[in-house]
Amino acid sequence: MLTGLQGGYTKFCCFLSEWDSRAKEKHYVVKTWPKRMSLIPGVKNVKEEPLVQSEKNILPPLHIKLGLMKNFVKAMNNDGGGFQYLKTKFPRFSDVKLKEGIFVGPQIRELVKDSNFESTLNEAEKRAWTAFVEVCHNFLGNKKKEDYREIILELLSSYKALKCNMSLKIHFLDSHLDFFPANLGAVSDEHGKRFHQGILHIEKRYNGKWSEAMLSDFCWSLCRETPIENMKRKKTTK
Repeated sequence: MLTGLQGGYTKFCCFLSEWDSRAKEKHYVVKTWPKRMSLIPGVKNVKEEPLVQSEKNILPPLHIKLGLMKNFVKAMNNDGGGFQYLKTKFPRFSDVKLKEGIFVGPQIRELVKDSNFESTLNEAEKRAWTAFVEVCHNFLGNKKKEDYREIILELLSSYKALKCNMSLKIHFLDSHLDFFPANLGAVSDEHGKRFHQGILHIEKRYNGKWSEAMLSDFCWSLCRETPIENMKRKKTTK
């Protein structure tokens, strides 16, 4: 909605470049794609006028993580030990949900901490999983390691070896790495990250009651770059 692009599996789904999602023979091979010069409704899968300028969009870390997890699981051997372990680890998952790799943040964190899972993977899966964990810890968090580019390259190489389909989220890492902000933890909507920590203080100030002004206060605190802890809401007397 923000970018004005069509939803679903479209040919040109990137708002930064004219990446062809269906040219699979070029995926993991071509890194530089023609830049999108404009977003005109009716042209190359643009549905409506974008609500914000392309350079002001934020690539959400949580959705990148979920996308990487999804492509990893979909590329796993369904008869292998790793996939069978996921069935026992998450018994409430339906077969369809598991095969599609539909996980949420807490489940991924739980799996990252589970050393038994890694021991059930084959060599290609283990390499891709190790690279995924490295990206989660050293790129998608509050701090980027100095060698984050090498970490991303290893992820892409291992995913290619595992024959993971390149999704839009993987494409962002492959071709638009410089577009990511320096501190991804600050813009993440994952539970426990900066957004939830900040909005928690606002909710306390409003005593847990919903108000349109509450969200406005939070947005203004971001614009002012003023720590929320230093702001106090004046009590109104009747």
